[in-house]
Amino acid sequence: MAAKRSDDIMTMDELAEYLKISKSTLYKLAHADKLPGQKIGKRRRFHKDAVDAWVKHGLDQPKDQKTE
Repeated sequence: MAAKRSDDIMTMDELAEYLKISKSTLYKLAHADKLPGQKIGKRRRFHKDAVDAWVKHGLDQPKDQKTE
């Protein structure tokens, strides 16, 4: 099985640069639980594949698309 490359996981700074939006916008989205990422301690991390899918399907899609 191939190991994931470390650049497949992004920090908030890297994600802001990748998406070309401000960190303050990302923090607002993260606080609203609209970003597809994980909180590890006080830091957030984002998988590039999940971010790409999130952007492709629309920025207003909730992080977790489970139906209740």
